Amino acid sequence: MIVGLDHVQLAMPAGGEERARAFYRDVLGLAEREKPPHLAARGGCWFYGPSLELHLGVEEPFRAATKAHPALLVADLAALRARLAEHGVAFADGQPLDGYARGDIADPFGNRIELMQKL
Repeated sequence: MIVGLDHVQLAMPAGGEERARAFYRDVLGLAEREKPPHLAARGGCWFYGPSLELHLGVEEPFRAATKAHPALLVADLAALRARLAEHGVAFADGQPLDGYARGDIADPFGNRIELMQKL
């Protein structure tokens, strides 16, 4: 039986690790988890927060996920939106959903990420 979700993985192009760190670690504030050596050889990065694990894996040929996406819960969407603007990250308001404020951003590779705040 399924008991939970361990992680979500998004694709990235080869050699994009520093761009991933600059975005996921430095802008979104996630911590980086070191990959086991046998997996690190494949490239990519792993990040985590209080209740999430997000992996980026190298995929060639690379194609960004523009429909499928993770939806990350945030404590203060307005504050994060201001931080994103400071870093030049575009934010698009999401369609209304009862109980949430929400919007979309794209990572440096074009992968869609939904940001949601429970109201």
